[in-house]
Amino acid sequence: MSSLLASIDLPADLRRLSRQQLPALAQELRGFVLDSVSKTGGHLSSNLGTVELTIALHYVFNTPEDRLVWDVGHQTYPHKILTGRRDRMHTLRQLGGISGFPRRDESEYDTFGTAHSSTSISAALGMALAAKAQGSDRKAVAIIGDGAMTAGMAFEALNNAGVADGRLLVVLNDNDMSISPPVGALNRYLAQLMSGQFYAAAKNVGKQVLKGAPPLFELAKRLEEHAKGMVVPATLFEKFGFNYIGPIDGHDLDSLIPTLENIKNLLDRDEGPQFLHVVTKKGQGYKLAEADPVAYHGPGAFDPAVGLTKPATPPKTTFTQVFGKWLCDMAAADERLVGITPAMREGSGMVEFEKRFPKRYFDVGIAEQHAVTFAAGLACEGMKPVVAIYSTFLQRGYDQLVHDVALQNLPVVFALDRAGIVGADGATHAGAYDIAFLRCIPNMAVACPADEAECRQLLTTAYEQNHPVAVRYPRGAGVGAAVPTHLDALPYGKGEVRRSGRRIAILAFGTMLYPALAAAERLNATVANMRWAKPLDTDLLHELAQTHDAIVTVEEGCVMGGAGSAVLEALQLQGRAVPVLQLGLPDEFIEHGDPAKLLSQVGLDAGGIERSIRQAFGPLLDEENGAQARAA
Repeated sequence: MSSLLASIDLPADLRRLSRQQLPALAQELRGFVLDSVSKTGGHLSSNLGTVELTIALHYVFNTPEDRLVWDVGHQTYPHKILTGRRDRMHTLRQLGGISGFPRRDESEYDTFGTAHSSTSISAALGMALAAKAQGSDRKAVAIIGDGAMTAGMAFEALNNAGVADGRLLVVLNDNDMSISPPVGALNRYLAQLMSGQFYAAAKNVGKQVLKGAPPLFELAKRLEEHAKGMVVPATLFEKFGFNYIGPIDGHDLDSLIPTLENIKNLLDRDEGPQFLHVVTKKGQGYKLAEADPVAYHGPGAFDPAVGLTKPATPPKTTFTQVFGKWLCDMAAADERLVGITPAMREGSGMVEFEKRFPKRYFDVGIAEQHAVTFAAGLACEGMKPVVAIYSTFLQRGYDQLVHDVALQNLPVVFALDRAGIVGADGATHAGAYDIAFLRCIPNMAVACPADEAECRQLLTTAYEQNHPVAVRYPRGAGVGAAVPTHLDALPYGKGEVRRSGRRIAILAFGTMLYPALAAAERLNATVANMRWAKPLDTDLLHELAQTHDAIVTVEEGCVMGGAGSAVLEALQLQGRAVPVLQLGLPDEFIEHGDPAKLLSQVGLDAGGIERSIRQAFGPLLDEENGAQARAA
């Protein structure tokens, strides 16, 4: 390892370097990030873009006493490397390794756990006002991207912070990207601010006035780089009560460090909340990522010298791709269909839909609450909205789901990607709770396809309903079931028996069908593919409870309040006392790691399901085996 980076174990070591050494450190750090991510996979473009900004923040501010709060947190690899975790980067996003996002239990430098967007300003304001209440002069810095600034929560925090009296700095990291390209009026405003005629004219007038005095002219040129805010007009952020500074080059340490030092002095003098606008480039320093920051947003392992390559063997079709194809086919069949995404065009499989139906595609920015109510408004006027949203992100629009969609019984389809365990992104992105939080809402229905074919069919079933329906499906591919090309639906609210056995009936929800079938072969158990968590197929449940001695429910979602709970409630209403074993995700946050390993750890692979059933119903199985032996 190069000498400068090897000498830095903590930011205190960084602050002992001279200013002249920092550009070389930035080059080393960027190379380390690229090399590290190429081996482990992870977020790349965003981290290459924050190298200089991270160095400057730790160099100027007294971290961890001064608090840095990173919005989303997928750009914090340089921060992790400089704060004592350099030697653990090879474990990034792996089971037992360090997280790809800030975590308070991982480092004192991770002051606030993140992974969802637009929370940084609220959290940093809370920290700044806590410091004031405690008589401390520590400062709080929120680092937020222009994509995250499209969410309402960021503006709620700005509105509060502008009248609060805390030592708060908001750094807007403006890279003209979130994950998908940014959208909306705020993004256009930032672009106009950078290229506006007023700014250019004011800059040029200043130069003309000072040309007669060369020393002053040179001073003006330096000021242009160090304090461009002097000639920028009053901005939206000043109207919120912030002192706006910028925009400045986020890759120029000679601009960043003196500007941050000046801002630090303003905070020391209690000059009110400060707002620094820095302009960075996603993928900075790695030409392939600069050219295609979306492709390099979250790559797997790759060779940096070659870049991303197509796998030798074509990968299986993913559930996301099944949804994207269905969306295009259904849109061609029904002109009322409109597709909505909260800034996740690529992740939700809507790239082709946008190309083919641009006037029926709506990216609303990172604004999940707005996405849900916007869909409700469209549905009120006879449109058929399909909201493509990750399970974990729908949690952010829950109030709107209840009051604006379900209460009015509007026909909105929610395509819930990333249901269940998601792997390397960990607990913040896991879709563990959707069955529990959806099935308690009147008028809502929840479909759980077992494979790729059922995903397409149940999306059609959902679309045909005249009330809200969610279709939940996991990240990645399923068993490789052949996907039909037609738009035929499956029966609403009905499951099916997939294997007939004796004594024990396993009720599988979603992709848990296949490990349940494997376990049932060794147990001679019946297996039902339930397909719907709500409405539950109570006729099928009644039949299975009548003909079996025990029921087992299996779901890739939280046990508490989930599909198994729905089964227990239905049996209670039927007056049946059949014993029930509920298998699913335990009452804890599931760590990041390989999905198959995680499912095995929580007993949701075939072996785990079999072991749990044998442990719970061993006497039944022994009795059945004895009866078979006697019959033989």
